[in-house]
Amino acid sequence: MPAVFLKDRSLLFVSGAEAQSFLQNLITTDIAAIEADEARPGALLTPQGKILFDFMIWRHGEGYTIETDAGQRDGLLKRLTMYKLRAAVALAPSTEEGVTVSWGEDAEGAWGSQSARGSQGARDSQGVRDSRFDKAGVTLIRRPGKHGDGAEALYDALRISHGVVTSGSDFALQDAFPHDVLMDFNGGLSFRKGCYVGQEVVSRMQHRGTARRRVVTVSATTDLPGTGTEITAAGKPVGTLGSVEGGNGLAIVRIDRAGAAMAAGTPLLAGDTPVSLVLPAWSGLLFPTSGDEASA
Repeated sequence: MPAVFLKDRSLLFVSGAEAQSFLQNLITTDIAAIEADEARPGALLTPQGKILFDFMIWRHGEGYTIETDAGQRDGLLKRLTMYKLRAAVALAPSTEEGVTVSWGEDAEGAWGSQSARGSQGARDSQGVRDSRFDKAGVTLIRRPGKHGDGAEALYDALRISHGVVTSGSDFALQDAFPHDVLMDFNGGLSFRKGCYVGQEVVSRMQHRGTARRRVVTVSATTDLPGTGTEITAAGKPVGTLGSVEGGNGLAIVRIDRAGAAMAAGTPLLAGDTPVSLVLPAWSGLLFPTSGDEASA
């Protein structure tokens, strides 16, 4: 079972009598719907609907654990504190740094045994399953602290193959909408729970079907160029490469432009390298061949 320690992840805790309502009215995730044994993606948006901070969140006792990039944690803590006002909520960073991710048949077997035990103590010690990978049919467990020494490239390769993005490598904060990174499909974006910061914008995108930038997996017969390389069709920009491992990578592209190029037989290039683009199967999305948004 691969077990990879992600040293650049940090944790903070949200607890108190009003922790659930505080988060429910602030972030994109439907907090009330999180199961006791799962971690869901989430984001705190700008009022204009773009991702200001992204993270994973799960239940921890009577409160919640938020896992985010180490470089984001202090800023996220400061922003949450600004919104706290007089709410009965306590915010605290964890002294434990890093998160271990594990997956594969052994993880599935261990998870089955853990679920059978069902206690909060067992869940806290064994970790929580990542709902983003659940969508792709992979059981991946996230566990605070260092519990393995597998190469981080193994996790990156898994992410890439299943279309799971991470900020910094795949998109810049304050530059992407939740739809761009498939949060409308991976459990990180709610359209039913009521208002939260940026909710009007993302709801309008959903109901009008105006989301045209989407995550795709990218492949080439040779090694791909580096992160940040522009993807073009007939010299016109389509998107930008994100994470890259050899001949495989991720990108956020305009799927209307990419779809039109593929329908016309126009080569897609990352720099000078011919590439193929595929939408993650778990999203149910298709490339449009006109100006319309892809549909499931």
